[in-house]
Amino acid sequence: MRRLRTARGRWFPDYNTIVISDKIRVRDQRLVLSHEIGHGVMLHDDESPKHERQADQFAARNLICPDELADLYGWCEDERRIVAELGVTTNLFRAYVLSQAA
Repeated sequence: MRRLRTARGRWFPDYNTIVISDKIRVRDQRLVLSHEIGHGVMLHDDESPKHERQADQFAARNLICPDELADLYGWCEDERRIVAELGVTTNLFRAYVLSQAA
């Protein structure tokens, strides 16, 4: 098994295991875990840009409630504020928007 060095989390398909770094904030663990679960659900066996994008979209769809986002759009158009209110990263928010456009 490879060690976590710079990664915040990793899906190890050979072991059907996800490892999350103990060096990240607790509030970020759910973001990383959801991303890594996406790799597991889609049975990714590498870290290609395509697979990373798919895992981000999986995480975004599972962490962002469409109704909550619609409410936020009703009173706010500032992406940074929306991201903060949703408790996700800008990257995951943008992945969500892209997945909805497809």
